[in-house]
Amino acid sequence: MAEAVSSNVPVTTLEADAPKKPLFGLAFLENLSDMSMLRQIGLLVGLAASVAIGFAVVLWSQQPDYRPLLGSLAGMDANQVMETLAAADIAYTVEPTSGALLVKAEDLARARLKLAGAGIAPTDSNIGFEILDKEQGLGTSQFMEATRYRRGLEGELARTVSSVNNVKSARVHLAIPKSSVFVRDERKPSASVLVELYPGRTLEPSQVMAIINLVATSVPELSKSQITVVDQKGNLLSDQQGMTELSMAGKQFDYTRRMEGLYTQRVHNILQPVLGMGRYKAEVSADVDFSSVESTSETFNPDQPALRSEQSVSEQRQSSLPPQGVPGALSNQPPGPAAAPEQAGGQAAAAGAVAPGQPLLDANGQQVIDPATGQPMLAPYPADKREQATRNYELDRSISYTKQQLGRLERLSVAVVIDDKVVVNAEGQVTREPWSAEDLARFTRLVQDSVGYDASRGDSVSVINTPFAPDTAEVDFEVPFYSQPWFWDVVKQVLGVLFILVLVFGVLRPVLNNLTNPKGKELVAGDRNADVDLGEMGGIDGELASDRVSLSGPQSILLPSPTEGYDAQLNAIKSLVAEDPGRVAQVVKEWINADE
Repeated sequence: MAEAVSSNVPVTTLEADAPKKPLFGLAFLENLSDMSMLRQIGLLVGLAASVAIGFAVVLWSQQPDYRPLLGSLAGMDANQVMETLAAADIAYTVEPTSGALLVKAEDLARARLKLAGAGIAPTDSNIGFEILDKEQGLGTSQFMEATRYRRGLEGELARTVSSVNNVKSARVHLAIPKSSVFVRDERKPSASVLVELYPGRTLEPSQVMAIINLVATSVPELSKSQITVVDQKGNLLSDQQGMTELSMAGKQFDYTRRMEGLYTQRVHNILQPVLGMGRYKAEVSADVDFSSVESTSETFNPDQPALRSEQSVSEQRQSSLPPQGVPGALSNQPPGPAAAPEQAGGQAAAAGAVAPGQPLLDANGQQVIDPATGQPMLAPYPADKREQATRNYELDRSISYTKQQLGRLERLSVAVVIDDKVVVNAEGQVTREPWSAEDLARFTRLVQDSVGYDASRGDSVSVINTPFAPDTAEVDFEVPFYSQPWFWDVVKQVLGVLFILVLVFGVLRPVLNNLTNPKGKELVAGDRNADVDLGEMGGIDGELASDRVSLSGPQSILLPSPTEGYDAQLNAIKSLVAEDPGRVAQVVKEWINADE
């Protein structure tokens, strides 16, 4: 019965049909031909891309590390630069995006020395007064001559401004109007300056003011208010008011720092010979008053009056004539009626009056003789006498004008910290001890005298003793290995090798295995289907349930009966595949063709 069953199994087919030979002896070409066109194209594109990426990674890993030698070749003789580098056998390349000249990291210093030795330096693109050295045509107009002069002046000013620190390049534009003989048509010149600064740098207000003064004094009748300074970012730098305030504040700050540095140096000079270097720390803070004060005072002393001026007038007038003229209204009246004296005695009394200028008579009727001259004395004439005096007195007054010094020191604060005293005993052991109060007082007096201590001004000097923290270990400033140029070369090569290994073993190898043996999975699936089919035979009644099927061939191979377990059937199939894989593959192929 077993023989009858074995005849029903397609063993004769395995023996009759021999396996086909692969195309050109390569199994993956036959497998590739069995794929669809879309899968073939995708597979070939993936393989080509993998190979291209691998070559790119290899080239990248082998490429040397280039460093920028020149940021740009603008303003330089490119041919001379290339010839100098080629003569020195220095490999170079030009970056297409920025135009920078790159050389290898190990050749960077040597390339700089070669260029400096060849005298290669950026040339100035500004045209100065050398434009006037060019020959002019016979018919050159006055306008062209003035324009050439203005252009040369602009170039010279641009060169001068470019020499200022932090200024990379500069351009100067001058607007010089034509001179006129009429005052009402006269116009003042103006100027504008564009400065290109180095990246990350700025101009100080004092530098901007220096540029303005430089341009103003180079052009006749150009005032500083008519000059505009702008940077490459469009920022206005010539704000006169703000710039003046900032400049004044900067000067005051610098003056304060210089004063503090002067006093600190005085403290160092007095303490360093006593304590030694690094055994103390001193800082000085100065409070400086920059306010400007002017005062005028006038004082009077009422206790000390003084005669300032005096004027006196004394008049005396005598005349032999009686009063004349018109003394008043009474002289205009007619004379009164004459009256005869009633008594004779009255006539004698009237006769006794002596007229002025007549000899004087005594009681006896005799002339009075002047004993000094011996002449008769005459009756005096009538006289006018006037005296006048004007006196001016002045009080004691004092006027004082005081102008306070600018930058006057108002207060000074000094702080000094002293480390512990180092004591070496007889055994050579070094110990530290704090300074005594007497020593600190002595140091305080030294510091006060060195800085000019003034208690009335509110100065303060503090000298304290405290142990300093121990010095930390010296830091090794050697360049780390990851900053060395060779390190990145090794890293690039290692990364390239790792990428190639991942590409080969992770992508190419699975793809090639799939091409050379694409039916392994189908064989396993076929084996599982065969197991299912054999398992289904377990429900057959009769003698077939206990019979085993044998396959004829070079060796006798017995298949398990349908009643045996799944593991026994699976092991038998594995043995069959191991013994004759070609025949098993042919059987599976026939099953697939039969199913189709």
